[in-house]
Amino acid sequence: MTDSLIKFIKERRRLVGLTQKDLADRAGVGLRFIRDMEQGKASLRLDKVNQVLALFGHRMEPIAFRMEVDHEVG
Repeated sequence: MTDSLIKFIKERRRLVGLTQKDLADRAGVGLRFIRDMEQGKASLRLDKVNQVLALFGHRMEPIAFRMEVDHEVG
């Protein structure tokens, strides 16, 4: 998980006054999933992440970016 996603979830949850358990119940996911997400676990199911984000009117989706590649001249 990216730091920005972790920060977003924690801030939104606290802003609306939800505990991790409250958020899990409302999103239909387990408490362990919320804890793993807020601790930055690298491998989480995207569908469940989107269930949580949907409560705040958001979702994860692909965005375009440009990768910088270094080419060595030999």
